[in-house]
Amino acid sequence: MAYLVSDTRKVTTLRFGEMKERGEKISMLTSYDFTTASIVDHAGIDAILVGDSASNVMAGNATTLPITVEQMIYHATSVVKAVKRALVVCDMPFGSYQVDRHEALRNAINIMKRSGCDALKLEGGCEIADIIKGLLNAGIPVMGHLGLTPQSINKFGTYTVRAQEEAEAQKLIEDAQLLDEIGCFAIVLEKVPAELAKKVTQLVKCPTIGIGAGNGTDGQVLVIDDMLGKTQNFSPKFLRRYADLNSIMLEAIGNYITDVKNVNFPSEEESY
Repeated sequence: MAYLVSDTRKVTTLRFGEMKERGEKISMLTSYDFTTASIVDHAGIDAILVGDSASNVMAGNATTLPITVEQMIYHATSVVKAVKRALVVCDMPFGSYQVDRHEALRNAINIMKRSGCDALKLEGGCEIADIIKGLLNAGIPVMGHLGLTPQSINKFGTYTVRAQEEAEAQKLIEDAQLLDEIGCFAIVLEKVPAELAKKVTQLVKCPTIGIGAGNGTDGQVLVIDDMLGKTQNFSPKFLRRYADLNSIMLEAIGNYITDVKNVNFPSEEESY
């Protein structure tokens, strides 16, 4: 059953801030295709992230690094066509904004113009502050992303919880305050201690969206294929599976194969 949405207006970055002010939690899920996005939007989700996790989920890559700007535009365009209410945020993929401010702006404009998405998400703090400022000055809404930043996996060498030590925790706080100050409309906090995420949420004006960051953030995001149980080899502590589509799909496909082999499909009623 879909969540009963009393306000059916299009969700905007401004409304994100209003939700935080009135204490309403923000719901967010990933989507990468038209059919899934249409269901997610109809269910009443507040925001859809066209994540570079498509590199893993859709393309079978081990990390998010290989996915390109063109591939992200393809996925984002498919999602945007399906959505009527949710805010659609698209990840800028690895290599599309790290080189310099001018290339980042060109890639950002390209993604926004061709996909029609509502905002972009970038990973990093003070290191990319000037790049974020350039996008904001061009009128492009930016969602920040701190904590575990998957595009930096080769630097970290692990997907473990970040900011457990005092120095890294303090840097995360300072980065969050900087992103908030320069104008990010929201910040994703990934895989950081719950108390730290709660503290950051209280310090910044913009909403925080947690994934593996406890329930003290202003909202939550999950990868839809994980929370629906389509993936089976990924089971972090923070993941709650709301369905077991893997088993359901296996059973359905197995029944189809059996019916085809036994000439039970199509039946006379299903034939012209």
